Amino acid sequence: MEIIYSITRLKESLQKQRVAGKTIGFVPTMGALHAGHAALVTLCASENDVCVVSLFVNPTQFNNKEDLRRYPRTWEKDCLLLEQIGADVLFAPSVEEMYPEPDNRFFDFGLLDKVMEGRYRPGHFNGVAQIVSKLFAIIAPDKAYFGEKDFQQLAIVRAMVKQLKMPVQIVGVPIVRENGGLALSSRNTLLTEQERGDATNIYRVLRESVEMMKIATPDKVTDWVIDQIHAVPDLRVEYFEIVDGDSLQLVASWDDSESVVGCITVFCGDVRLIDNIRYK
Repeated sequence: MEIIYSITRLKESLQKQRVAGKTIGFVPTMGALHAGHAALVTLCASENDVCVVSLFVNPTQFNNKEDLRRYPRTWEKDCLLLEQIGADVLFAPSVEEMYPEPDNRFFDFGLLDKVMEGRYRPGHFNGVAQIVSKLFAIIAPDKAYFGEKDFQQLAIVRAMVKQLKMPVQIVGVPIVRENGGLALSSRNTLLTEQERGDATNIYRVLRESVEMMKIATPDKVTDWVIDQIHAVPDLRVEYFEIVDGDSLQLVASWDDSESVVGCITVFCGDVRLIDNIRYK
């Protein structure tokens, strides 16, 4: 695996591959890699001639400086994992390399970034769009891979690609979970053993809520999910919303959309965890 820190060097390397007729797949990450990332990289490597992974903790998508400071960083472990699972190129730029000057672009995603994460993390998705569009412009991948755990982010990236008319196929990859059901996340490393046990209740409740759709309306299921999670010590729901899978707007009835997803964010102690479940 080749490790590249310079945008110029990366462009030169990938241009040679492109001229040789090779397809390029891309997985953007912020490091602290786990089996969820590994699933993205493994799929990318299997579907493309060249698998590029970026490792960059992007400051513009953190509206909380303490959250940025606490974000786990495991460089040596990440490099070892990527080599083992078939990544060809690791792009690891500095903040100065990616932002030689401030990125003042503002993206208009309509209502997509005004709900759920967008409501509680103002500016977050604009920062995501800034860095992902920069990386796409540099790498020009044929396909890019994103986990479905970050369901709203996946919708934002797809909207950005359409808006900017970028010729890249966005591939969503199903959530990878720990044995207890907790969705894999780099933030899980911040949980104590007790908190990790408590956090498994998030997916348990979401799973049980799928059965309730047979007898209850979306708003009743929403109230039930929040009550069930609040019954667990150390868990606090920031939001749980049952939405149309495309527009991300609330549904009043299960018949309002052919794609209905429940999206949740829960604080387990001080650690913020997100998850989702598909109802239909």
